[in-house]
Amino acid sequence: MDKLRRVLSGDEPTPEEESSIITQINDMSTLSWSTRIKAFCICFVLGIFLSLLGSIALFLHRGIVVFAVFYTLGNIISMASTCFLMGPFKQIKKMFAETRLIATSIVIVAIIMTFISAIVLKKAGLTLIFIIIQSLAMTWYSLSYIPYARDAVKKTVSACFEV
Repeated sequence: MDKLRRVLSGDEPTPEEESSIITQINDMSTLSWSTRIKAFCICFVLGIFLSLLGSIALFLHRGIVVFAVFYTLGNIISMASTCFLMGPFKQIKKMFAETRLIATSIVIVAIIMTFISAIVLKKAGLTLIFIIIQSLAMTWYSLSYIPYARDAVKKTVSACFEV
């Protein structure tokens, strides 16, 4: 009761109380592992569904804008789905780690430029270029989570281009 009185009166909590409050909030907001897996699967499948829906819209001649929006939203939701597995702060920290910084930056810039070129500029060719860049950057970003995958891809590509 004293803690509640101090908080309501504006008194600063002691470090022990503050740590305790943060721990309690964290405990209340922590999801069980099965809930995390379910949420990850739902978001990931939703992201893939939106990307496929965008592709179908493109083939049904609904325009590059519809395709770009659905495809990009699908990528964003798929990428955000991993927040359920490791938490949003840890995910952001890992996204901007030294090994992923360039790939993450390119993905974010490509996503923004895809929206701008599709919705604001309405340039189909430019939108398609940014979607390709977005796809390649997302692939490179995803490979960074698999040990030695980037090295294997580099070696494979260099072997294909050797004379």
